Amino acid sequence: MPPPRLGILTAGGDCAGLNAVIRGIVCAAAKSNMEVMGFPEGYEGLVNPSAARVLTLANTQGIEAQGGTILGSTNKGRFQLRRSADGTFTLPDSLLRAARQAFDQNRVSALVILGGDGSLRTALQLSRAGLRIIGVPKTIDNDIESTDVTFGFDTAVARVADAAGNLRTTADSHRRVLIIEVMGRHTGWLALHGGIAGGADIILLPEIPFDSDLLVKFLKDAERRGTRSLLAVVAEGARARSGRQIRHRTSSGDSRLGGIGNFVESLIATRIGRETRCCSLGHLQRGGAPTAADRILGQQFGVHAVELVREGMFGRMVSFRFGAVTDVSLADAVNRRRAVLPESQILRHARSLGVFLGDG
Repeated sequence: MPPPRLGILTAGGDCAGLNAVIRGIVCAAAKSNMEVMGFPEGYEGLVNPSAARVLTLANTQGIEAQGGTILGSTNKGRFQLRRSADGTFTLPDSLLRAARQAFDQNRVSALVILGGDGSLRTALQLSRAGLRIIGVPKTIDNDIESTDVTFGFDTAVARVADAAGNLRTTADSHRRVLIIEVMGRHTGWLALHGGIAGGADIILLPEIPFDSDLLVKFLKDAERRGTRSLLAVVAEGARARSGRQIRHRTSSGDSRLGGIGNFVESLIATRIGRETRCCSLGHLQRGGAPTAADRILGQQFGVHAVELVREGMFGRMVSFRFGAVTDVSLADAVNRRRAVLPESQILRHARSLGVFLGDG
């Protein structure tokens, strides 16, 4: 009798640590005498089940140190949830049938889905349709409420901190204000941690609409003190109190957040006359090899996902709470955003470090 098979796919945007989770799953599955089937290109792999491939200890050796995902991913495609009249999200019956067929064709008894909030909402629909699903949270924004941290966040923070350190040298050389725009549509965890680690003077978050007059005053006060350079880290979802979030059109016609860094650059140049430059990190934050912390956490998440499968605990999401890997209900995990709250300890500490956060 063939061994049981566990399926795996990586959905949504890529981030460092995905391969570490895959490696953790493969290793733990081998210990439990299970095979692992990898579906390529995110959920799209479920409508092309013949493209799935067996993942082994041999062909995944060393991938925990690699960025990206060996399975490929997409944040587009056919598995887009539809909002019904009552406000709930559903998947078309044709896609549910395709998913069941993918299970049957590849003899998969359960599927582990690595994804962010949007991808996990789709996972929840598959679970409610009767498929055996385990979720693993993935986002560099670190904004899923049911876990204290997600893999990929530590690496992205390191990218922001490195960029800040590099830009500080050129800012000092030319007495400039340098602005780094980073990812973070709804929450500012990445900007906050990366900014503090990189020694930023100004950090602007989506959760704290900034006062332009107070920002100008902060800059003028710093200039009077003889500060040679200033460094700002700005989340793409940040906005001034007097305005809205800034969006731009991509080459494909999509409307996306981005451009707040250039707005702040123009504001400083116009009102202070200080030479200012803006640098948007973009996908540099997602790419590259994961940090040691993300390699460890990713593999731990993968191992725990297999433990949940072995125990028959489906409809769950792997989580990290209070210093330990655990799990929560998938239904309780999605649609709950973890924001930077006004009473957050790290905000208080940032203020004590002299960081301007937009509100004085």
